[in-house]
Amino acid sequence: MNYLKTGLLVSFSLFAFLLKAQSDTAGIRSYADQVMIRVNLDTNLENYVFSAGEGKDAFEMDLSINNKTKTSVSIDYRIISATISFAPRFLDGNNDDEMKGKSSYTDFSFRFFPGRFIQNVYYKNVKGFYVENMKDLSPGWQEGRDPYIQFPDLRVQTFGGSTSYMLNKNFSARSIYTQGEWQEKSSGSWVPFVDYDLTVFRNKIDGVRSKEIQYNIGGNMGYFYNWVIGKKVNISPYLAVGIGGKFSSYRDIQNGGTKENSQYATIRMQGGLHIGYNTDRFLFGGRMNFKAYSYDQKNNQTIENNNLYGLLYIGYRFAPPKVVKNTYDKIQKKIPVL
Repeated sequence: MNYLKTGLLVSFSLFAFLLKAQSDTAGIRSYADQVMIRVNLDTNLENYVFSAGEGKDAFEMDLSINNKTKTSVSIDYRIISATISFAPRFLDGNNDDEMKGKSSYTDFSFRFFPGRFIQNVYYKNVKGFYVENMKDLSPGWQEGRDPYIQFPDLRVQTFGGSTSYMLNKNFSARSIYTQGEWQEKSSGSWVPFVDYDLTVFRNKIDGVRSKEIQYNIGGNMGYFYNWVIGKKVNISPYLAVGIGGKFSSYRDIQNGGTKENSQYATIRMQGGLHIGYNTDRFLFGGRMNFKAYSYDQKNNQTIENNNLYGLLYIGYRFAPPKVVKNTYDKIQKKIPVL
C-alpha cells in the first residue's frame, strides 16, 4: 500500500480541521517533578517497497519483517524521556518463522524538552525480512501452504534524530509525546522540524555480502492540535510534510566491487492521531501513526520506506526516590540545560 498517496487523500481535510481549531491560549499542568513509567504495546509494520517499470512491465516488491508487535518501557523525569523497545517472540504474529523466517527488532530512544525545543535521538536495529506481496509476484502462491521468499541476512541499522520547535508557546508537545504535561485548554501549533539519520544496510545472498550506507536529512512543517475534552481526555491529530535529500554509498564487499555513490531528492509525509485519558497519577491511551517517504531512481525505479503502527499505553506517576532526585540535581549542575 502506498501510504504517501493515501496520506495525500486525507491531508486537505485534516489540515482544514486543524486550522479551524487553533486556539491562542492554553493552561499547562507540569508533572516534571514526578517520575512516570509507561508500558507500551504497539504494532510495528515497517517495510521497504521497491518498484520498477510502468504499465504492464511494472514490478513491485514489498519487504517486511516478521515482528508485528513490540513492547516498550518508557521512563520520564523532568525534561528527559527514555524508551527501550523490543519484539517478544511469544506474542502472536512474532513467531511465524517457518513461513516468513526469523526477524529481530530493537530500538532505543531519548527525547529532551529544553524550552520550546524538542530533541530526539534514537538507534534502531532490524534483521530478517520477507517478501510480503507474494501473490503479486507468483499468482499460484497460496498463503498458509507456501513459504514466503526470505532475506534472513538483511540487516538495517539506523542512528537518527530530529530537532523541532513549537511556534506557539501555549502549546504542550509533552502532553502528546510523553504525557509529561497536561494541557488544560485546547490549543495547536505549527511545528517546523529537521530530521536526520544514518542507515546501514547489510545483506548476504548466495555467499555474496553487500553493504550500503545512506544519509538522510529533511526539512518538514507540521501542525499539531490538542483538543481537550472535559478535564481528563484529549484528542490530538497531527500532519507533517517535507522534502529532503538522500545520499547513498553501495559496495559489493565479497567481490571487492567498486564503490557506487548516489544522491536523491526525497518526499516525506507523516501524521497520526492520539487519544488519551489523564489523572495526576494514572494515565492510559492509544495512538495511530504513519510515516512514509519515497525517492526516484533511474529507469523509472522508485523506493519507498513506509512505517504504520498503532500503540496502546498505560502509565503511572509517583514522587521520585531521593537517589533519583539527588543524582539528577548533581547532573543538572554540570549540564544546566537539563
